[in-house]
Amino acid sequence: FLCVVFVNGNFCKDLAQVIANDFFFSGLNIPGNTRNKNGLNITLVNVDNLAVLNTLGISLACIDYAPYAVISPHTHPRGTELLVVIEGTLLVGFVTSDPNKLFTKVLNKGDVFIFPIGLIHFQINIGETATLAFASFNSQNPGFITIENAVFGSNPPINPDVLIKAFQLDKGVVEYLQKAFVPN
Repeated sequence: FLCVVFVNGNFCKDLAQVIANDFFFSGLNIPGNTRNKNGLNITLVNVDNLAVLNTLGISLACIDYAPYAVISPHTHPRGTELLVVIEGTLLVGFVTSDPNKLFTKVLNKGDVFIFPIGLIHFQINIGETATLAFASFNSQNPGFITIENAVFGSNPPINPDVLIKAFQLDKGVVEYLQKAFVPN
């Protein structure tokens, strides 16, 4: 079933115009380039590059990690994540709210871990070799908010006095972090 109207901020294709390629995405077998400052490559398969996902409530990410690469603390405000390790070893974790309890686990090839919707979580390749994982989401567009970018790189910036008090940091440290995490 494909919708034929404007839904969820995306246009749906007229059912009479639908072809097999509308349901197809290729290239997840090609290793992503991890030669960047984060040591990561994330290939998304979501409503933005596979329009047929509109209204279906699912999406996917293929994640290539260089050795010791980190996906910093972040959240998906619109989706729960199911992560499966295909190759390598990851340390993963999330923090619940009220109380702030940390759950962590070392994942190896074939292991699966769930990050509940909206909770802050992270992943780090703790091995000396590249790691490959796939993440599926129960949302066509789960969102991705990194904590450091949201707090220190907002546009306009959060008043430094708020961050000084909230994080109990020196004003110079807050100013440094706000310069380091400039808005995209």
